[in-house]
Amino acid sequence: MDGYRTSPSSSWIYPTVILCLYGFFSMMRPSEPFLIPYLSGPNKNLTTTEIMGEIFPVWTYSYLVLLFPVFVLTDYVRYKPVIVLQGVSFIITWLLLLFGQGVMSMQVVEFFYGMVTATEVAYYAYIYSVVSPEHYQRVSSYCRSVTLVAYTAASVLAQLLVSLAHLSYFYLNVISLVSVSIAFIFSLFLPMPKKTMFFHAKPSKEIKTSPSMSVVLAEPHEGEVLGCGSEKSTATSGNMNDDQPSSPKPKNVILRVFVQWFLDLKECYSSKHLFYWSLWWAFSTAGFNQVLNYVQILWDYKAPSQDSLIYNGAVEAIATFGGAVAAFAVGYVKVNWDLLGELALALFSVVSAGSLFLMHYTASIWACYAGYLIFKSSYMLLITIAVFQIAVNLSVERYALVFGINTFIALVIQTIMTVIVVDQSGLNLQISIQFLVYGSYFAVIAGIFLIRSVYIIYSAKCRKEVQSPAASQNLEGPHPEEPRNTITSTKL
Repeated sequence: MDGYRTSPSSSWIYPTVILCLYGFFSMMRPSEPFLIPYLSGPNKNLTTTEIMGEIFPVWTYSYLVLLFPVFVLTDYVRYKPVIVLQGVSFIITWLLLLFGQGVMSMQVVEFFYGMVTATEVAYYAYIYSVVSPEHYQRVSSYCRSVTLVAYTAASVLAQLLVSLAHLSYFYLNVISLVSVSIAFIFSLFLPMPKKTMFFHAKPSKEIKTSPSMSVVLAEPHEGEVLGCGSEKSTATSGNMNDDQPSSPKPKNVILRVFVQWFLDLKECYSSKHLFYWSLWWAFSTAGFNQVLNYVQILWDYKAPSQDSLIYNGAVEAIATFGGAVAAFAVGYVKVNWDLLGELALALFSVVSAGSLFLMHYTASIWACYAGYLIFKSSYMLLITIAVFQIAVNLSVERYALVFGINTFIALVIQTIMTVIVVDQSGLNLQISIQFLVYGSYFAVIAGIFLIRSVYIIYSAKCRKEVQSPAASQNLEGPHPEEPRNTITSTKL
């Protein structure tokens, strides 16, 4: 540990490597693309009605219930214990998948998988507490990329084992159990952070004078080029104003943090630009999660796994890879997102709606696969743009808050959809009809943002027309102290 403390230049390498190894093995789960054939096959003998109406909704409900307390607990206990808890939840999930029988056992599986997804926030937040700000971007890209690589590799491996080796779905789950167990072991070797973003943050005076913070504070100059410098400057100073008389200072640490959260969120969502991008994020993520949760049931409905060869693993691999390529390409696209961003949201939401309608109306499993590829790639492209548009105006702390609230709102919307469309206490629609509903849902999102984008473009055009005559009037009359030809050259 002494060597770790005395080498600050390389102190970020060890936790990054361990966290990436944890992320890789926790996502290396080849059983997931073939979950529905496993549950409905001879291993579990569950009906589609039981899986769709009684088992899968438990994940949505447990995720919603667990998300907020886990979000608060994650920062309070300094991330590592929550990552370890996620590793334990992974192991329990796959042990029950292997050896549990009946609807109730699978409902418990969904509860623990809800715990897995709720604790995922710790994986992405941990790194900000153990590395300096100048390494944030690089380390974040490592952690996110390794999970995409692992998921793609697991899907390819699953397809090869099923199609070529004719391996039983049971053994795919055995491989997943071994992988998540290795991930749990790696989680034990993560160093315990000394500070966190909220409950164990540095005092504001220390933050003001720390050299690493100057890197973060220097970022508004870059943001100004993108047209968001004024918002960024207020956002990055949000957690530094505790010493000002106007900000409340409750004695209780937890109460003080909650008050600061409320003030930060109020200021963040007062920005219309951030509010509408967050609105799209929440609504689209709710629909995306709902589609991902039930798409395998649709595939099994179009082409039953007992009667035909299925290529779920290959489709998941191609979709993830295509989405990653699309997200990577965003960085090289030069667009005025302030003016045309919401038009892009509308157009790609139309594409998402069209792909879901295709999945509903087609009788071909290949057309259904193609619709899913288009849908997932479109979402991953747009969510990358949305994350950038939101994060570029915020400090790390405020981005974590906005991300948490957006995810919570998405879960509330998804829960409402699950209760109405899927649950046995609701309409309990057939799987094909569900995708008609989801397509209509994205069509409504597209309509809302199309109307708003037309309003934004029209308003910008009107402002430009108003400014043009005023500018020409100022240019037509020569300045009393300047020669005439100077004005003429300016106009040219």
